Amino acid sequence: MEYPGRATRDVSLHELSKRLAEFSQVRGWDQYHSPRNLLLALVGEVGELSEIFQWKGEVGKGLPNWSSADKEHLEEELSDVLLYLVRLADVCGLDLGQAALAKIIKNAQKYPLVTNHNDHHHNPEPKLEKLNSE
Repeated sequence: MEYPGRATRDVSLHELSKRLAEFSQVRGWDQYHSPRNLLLALVGEVGELSEIFQWKGEVGKGLPNWSSADKEHLEEELSDVLLYLVRLADVCGLDLGQAALAKIIKNAQKYPLVTNHNDHHHNPEPKLEKLNSE
């Protein structure tokens, strides 16, 4: 979704974490942001996200035939899930970005690329090596 008047830029998990911590702190919500409470809130948001897809059947990439309102609702629920996940990781003292990169590398080792000469896909391993070195 495009936002009028906003420049398009990448937002880091660190920036989100910092903004969420400030948002919570100035409102006096830190006392309620225990890992357990944040996890339960996250699960609730995942439930709201799943309700969007519940009766739609299979949905193609790019959400063909979805209205702008449906896409905006999806965007809001995905954002809620992301924000609670980032906040939970922060409260637990974890670096979610680094953990995610490590998990991608671990999965690449666990599920190695099977080379098939009839397969026209390229080998994604160099990209994973780049992720590990950043």
